[in-house]
Amino acid sequence: MQALLSYDQSPPIAAPFRFFLTAPVFGILAGLLLLWEGPDMLAARWTPGVLALTHLMTIGFMLQVMLGALIQILPVVAGANLTQPIRLAAAVHVALNLGTLLLVAAFLTFDPTWFKAAALILGAGTAVFIGAALFALRGVPSTSASIKGLKHALVGLAVTVSLGVALTASLGWSLDVPLMELTDIHLVWGFVGWGAVLLAAVAYVVVPMFQITPAYPGGFERWFSIAVLAMVGAWSVVEYFSLSVASFLLGLVVVIIVATFAVVTLKLQRGSKRARFDANQHCWRVAMLSALAAGGVWLLAMRVPAFGEWTGWPLLCGVLLLFGGFMTVIVGMLYKIVPFLIWLHLQNAGARRVLAPNMKKIIAERDMDRQVRAHFLACALALAAVFWPAGFVYPAGLALVLANGWLMRNLWSGVSVYRAHLQKIGASTVRADT
Repeated sequence: MQALLSYDQSPPIAAPFRFFLTAPVFGILAGLLLLWEGPDMLAARWTPGVLALTHLMTIGFMLQVMLGALIQILPVVAGANLTQPIRLAAAVHVALNLGTLLLVAAFLTFDPTWFKAAALILGAGTAVFIGAALFALRGVPSTSASIKGLKHALVGLAVTVSLGVALTASLGWSLDVPLMELTDIHLVWGFVGWGAVLLAAVAYVVVPMFQITPAYPGGFERWFSIAVLAMVGAWSVVEYFSLSVASFLLGLVVVIIVATFAVVTLKLQRGSKRARFDANQHCWRVAMLSALAAGGVWLLAMRVPAFGEWTGWPLLCGVLLLFGGFMTVIVGMLYKIVPFLIWLHLQNAGARRVLAPNMKKIIAERDMDRQVRAHFLACALALAAVFWPAGFVYPAGLALVLANGWLMRNLWSGVSVYRAHLQKIGASTVRADT
């Protein structure tokens, strides 16, 4: 797989980096929101604070990094060159950040004006990105599981965004739509139809590449993304029409499929040739275990009435998926993608006259390890806050602020190395010319 990567087609580094460097800001805002709202915020999944925090993380952090990664991945992995990537990234970045802040304000105030503005801006921004990505992918054959997975992930993103915009517009314009049913469907499409499919498509490349593991089984790569889309689509239909038995059975199939991805990834990690796990591998392991735990929580809620009646189980499942799962794996991937891209662009800029710094010196390994431990602590405190809000909401909020502030510092330290080395290259070029 790695031999098929076309690094010469990488977009300018500013295109993906504007997304990567902004994401921790929304993690900080999520922590501050916990501190502001306090324990009452976690009374149920439908409180304004929970809805606001969920979208700070799913759009402001998770989608932010994923779109930035796609801007980098589409040309390198699929040979799908985006038209004017800098302008595209700038436009989508502005829409994503402004739209997220408007949506958060809307949930906290339930002002219809904010919902209308958020629906229009987020809908337009993501539509522009999806359109540009599909245009770039036109005529690109699905010669690998990653390319096929990227195409399927865009389908999942389109469905997720469409449902989200419909729900937001319904709150802004008081439209008569079944909010409860569509919200659950939107949630599953976001986490599974979009998030899990994209993560798997990227994992086929980055797990063997960065973690030095065997490749994913060919059969698994071939069926995973299409199976996810088919089962989530079927589940959405029966869930919308409240067919409870069919909904449970199809939901169970979806959980099993995602759990299979987690188990296969954990098994591949056991075959890693690294002498010891680095921050990236620890993050992937915790993320996969969190996904399995979330599946267990869902199954327990569906089959044990006493547990299913507990209002905290959806919050527990959400914390496991969002903080323990997606946020954790994204943190781990940033610590591989950011140093690698900096090294790659400096290597190209140096044109063999000035060698790029070692990747391990771009972001200090000690700083990454410490920040990851701070992130794990934040995840643990967030889980504890579900069970005892009064005792753990404030520590969880502080830990989120600390962990994401530390992440932002580490990423910007890599940017500082990039800028300093560019100056060395410039000085070397001037000396060579004279």
